[in-house]
Amino acid sequence: MSSKVAPKVAIVTGGGSGIGRASALALAAAGWSVVVTGRRLDALEETVALAKPGETVAAVAADITKPDEVARLFAAVVEQFGRLDLLFNNAGRGAPPVAFEDLDFATWQAVVDINLTASFLCAQAAVRQFKAQSPQGGRIINNGSISAHVPRPNSAAYTSTKHAITGLTRSLNLDGRTFDITCGQIDIGNAGTDMTARMAKGVLQPDGTTKVEPTMDVANVADTIVFMASRTPDANMPFVTVMTAKMPFFGRG
Repeated sequence: MSSKVAPKVAIVTGGGSGIGRASALALAAAGWSVVVTGRRLDALEETVALAKPGETVAAVAADITKPDEVARLFAAVVEQFGRLDLLFNNAGRGAPPVAFEDLDFATWQAVVDINLTASFLCAQAAVRQFKAQSPQGGRIINNGSISAHVPRPNSAAYTSTKHAITGLTRSLNLDGRTFDITCGQIDIGNAGTDMTARMAKGVLQPDGTTKVEPTMDVANVADTIVFMASRTPDANMPFVTVMTAKMPFFGRG
């Protein structure tokens, strides 16, 4: 009888670019079987193509703001791999920086849908699978943000959802405890991706000035995801912050 241990299985949302892509590839390099998901199949397939020979990265396109699409995603993963060990709730979006009173409802709703509702739906599907499988249990990592701690100017929608993610993380930890389900949150500051390219041109500061902000290699985030994911089932890292050393977060800028 072979003593070979089957690879652990992970779902990474928002896996077609940025932090999601980097984290999925890092997990695959660490021996995980990874399924990347998002709306755009072409972007997901680009991530799959970046995996090295012998690594397992698969793509399932889905709109994870919709319950039926989430159910289809998780069913496809379990059908292919037999179980699930990790969900990285990474997918998210921001909104144009506008005065609070000028934030239109459609934009607010779109940010809430992908940043909060999609994370809830995927976490709910993961918990159901974690409870049903044998051995029972699994891990969820939520992508919070520095904005889960403090806001940027004119960012009410994004900041509100990221504060809510912290509540989701805490609730999942409590409710999953009996079932060997853990949840951690990674709060990221200025990782170098397309989403933070605007930092090089300068971003609005609380004092009304516009300043260029430094970014860091996204590999710092991906490596942290692998570390969090690789803890033994009896251990958890509930909150981790990975940020650019010189970003204006501590103090007064």
